[in-house]
Parts: sequence; structure tokens; C-alpha cells
Amino acid sequence: MPWIDDYKSKLCSADEAVTDIKSGDYIWMSGNAAAPFLLMEALAKRAPELRDVTLSHVLFIGDDPFSKPGLEASFRHNSLFVGPADRPSVNDGRSAYVPIHLHMIPKAIRNGTCRVDVAMVQCSPPDEHGFMSLGVEVVVNKAALEVAKTVIVLVNDKMPRLLGDSFLHISRAKRIVEASIPLLELVGKPATDVEKKIGAIIADMIPDGATLQMGIGGIPDAVLSLLEGKRDLGIHTEMISDGLMRAMEQGIITGTRKTLHQGKVISSFVLGTQALYDFVNDNPLLELHPVDHTNVPAIIAQNDNMIAINSALEVDLTGQVCSDSIGTYIYSGFGGQLDFIRGAAASKGGKPIIALPSTAKKGTLSRIVPKLKLGSGVVTTRADVHYVVTEFGAVNLWGKNLQERARDLIRIAHPDFREMLEKEARERHLM
Repeated sequence: MPWIDDYKSKLCSADEAVTDIKSGDYIWMSGNAAAPFLLMEALAKRAPELRDVTLSHVLFIGDDPFSKPGLEASFRHNSLFVGPADRPSVNDGRSAYVPIHLHMIPKAIRNGTCRVDVAMVQCSPPDEHGFMSLGVEVVVNKAALEVAKTVIVLVNDKMPRLLGDSFLHISRAKRIVEASIPLLELVGKPATDVEKKIGAIIADMIPDGATLQMGIGGIPDAVLSLLEGKRDLGIHTEMISDGLMRAMEQGIITGTRKTLHQGKVISSFVLGTQALYDFVNDNPLLELHPVDHTNVPAIIAQNDNMIAINSALEVDLTGQVCSDSIGTYIYSGFGGQLDFIRGAAASKGGKPIIALPSTAKKGTLSRIVPKLKLGSGVVTTRADVHYVVTEFGAVNLWGKNLQERARDLIRIAHPDFREMLEKEARERHLM
């Protein structure tokens, strides 16, 4: 194995690995459970000697050594999907947020719009051919690794090896740091009664042989728990969660009727518990691909009966869907919501679904609203919206006029708020 000597020559400590990073550099970091925390902590220690280092990434969870007050002169997030770690610094102006469709980020990297000088990623140990798996997150990492002048790899023997378009040869790395660190886990909460009601409505909308896209949380888990008796379902999604693992173990997910990647579960990242990471390790049922494959609407649409299930913070009476902000407060990002809404809409037999509880803050606020909060961003436009589901039912808004939409959305709003919504609708001539 001729690559072994090359591999050994690149081994170093985390502190040594980041010594070449200089002020003004743009760094790409893998995120989610693949965030290279050891490298990040080593880089953060260099704050006194660095200025204007930009950190680009998608969803970032866990401890963030770069967002502590006082480090803003040294480090600044350029977040393409805001997570709990960088949310405070984005909203107080110490970091930045880029609204962008997930499938377009690799293009932005390759054409220089999103600059990458250094890529820091976490991988599995190399195989006998010298290839390291990008593990539980491919997403945008392959594009960043292609263009980066310097590649720094954290090789973690706890990182599962996932198959698909998800490998990096050790010859591409400049420095390699070895570690044995358990992956960050995300343990889901049990579905609430409201989420179970929404899940039951959506489960009834899923035909045998459908291909599903869904994320993590109470509603997706509730849907998955209610699919018993369904036959030959497939998965083409951007993330794999514990709920999907349980459905696969029960034999509900076979992919035998998929019209693209038949028999394969297709995703771009994995996030959940250690049991999930053990399940996906070297599992030939699953393939991870970059988002410029998994999330391209024209590719998604090649799956017949594509059912896309996405969430929202609020929906106004005309069908505008807010998913990334609460007023002006940036909460998350565009992600792949509209990628899959449009892909499912173009699919033969497809159903794009926005699912949300009818209320928030223990029933004191309606999430079906007359108007979006001042400063709210629209992720799914009213021209793109199709099915909206709450615990009170499902409506299909596509092709309907504003008056019809208002009537239908009020019907699935919480009864405590329907009178208010009707009054507002009449004042706007929507009823």
C-alpha cells in the first residue's frame, strides 16, 4: 500500500495542523456531527495573532469556540444555514448569514462566490486504497475540498464509513490529525399529541411505492411511526435520522419501486444517536451524495410519487411560508426546503407538503397568520406552496386564488384563532 508513507508523513498534532492558517483566510468547516472540533479548538487558540478569518459552513451544532464575545476581530462565521451554535452571533451582528438554496452552495464555492482557501473536515480512517470516507456529512464538503488550497483532515476512528460519492484520498490532504472522539449525538424528543395527529394525516397521504423526503423532529418521526402496512417505500432525502433507521429496520423502506437509485436510500448527511451511526457504518443500503445531486429539483423529480415533508414557522393567509426567521431574527436557513418542494411538485404523482402545528407558545399564538411578522423571510413562495397540514387537516393551495387559500387555511387553523383570521381576511377582501 504505497500511500501509507505519505499518510504517516502528514500526521501531526491539532495545533501543528492549523499553523499555516493566516489572517484573511476563508475556511470551510464540515458541520453537524462531522464538525472537526479538535481542529476548531486549536485554531481558536490562535485568536490573538489572527484577524479577519472567515468560517463558512452549513448547520453547525455543539460548542462553538469562535463565537465567544471578544473574538469577532479574529473570527467571523459566514453561515449558509444558521444553527444553535452560531445563532446568537449572527443575530447580534458578529457573524453573517447567507440565504441560499442548499443545492446551489457547491456552485457558489466552485465559481468563487463563496471563497474557500482552507478546508477542515472530519473523516473515517483510510481504507486499503487510501480513501477516507467523509462519514456522516457529505453535503457541500466535496466542492470545498476540490477548490481549497489547503486541506486539513481530522481522521476519527469513531467516524462511520459511509458509501456513495463520499470519499477523499489521503493524497489531497496537507495535514492529518488522528483522534478517537465519539460523534456528537442528537437525541430526538418523543412526538407530542399534536405532532402525532399531523403525522397520521400525512401518513394517509403516502401511497405504497412512494419515495419520501423528511428531516428530524416530532412530525417526521410521527409519520414514520405510522407507516406500518405501507409497502415498498423509498428514501431520497437530505438527512437520515433515527426515525428513518427504525423504518428501515422494520422493512417498511425497501426502495424496490424507486424510479431513481432503485433499492438505495439516498441522502447527504446523517444526524442522530450512536445507534444510528452504528447502523449506517459500511451499510450498502445507504449512499451519501453531495447536495448538488440529492437536492437538485430536476433530479428529485425523477423519483415518481415523491413525497416531500417540510416544516415552517408560520404561514400567512395567502400561502407564503416563513421557515428561516422569526421576524428579523434569523433562526435557521433556506436549506433544502424549496429544493424538495419544487422537486416533488415536478414529480409524477408527487406531493410537496408543509407541516406545522397550528399554534406556538403553548397555544397562545397562531402559526396560520394574517400577515407574516415584520421582517420575516419567505422561503417557500405562495406560487410554490402546495399542501399545508396542521393537526386540523390538510389543504392543497396550489392553483387556487387568494380568497380560496384564505378560506382553506382558516379551516385548518386552531379554532381559537379562526374568528380573528376571518376578520383580518374580510378587511383584506380575502373573504
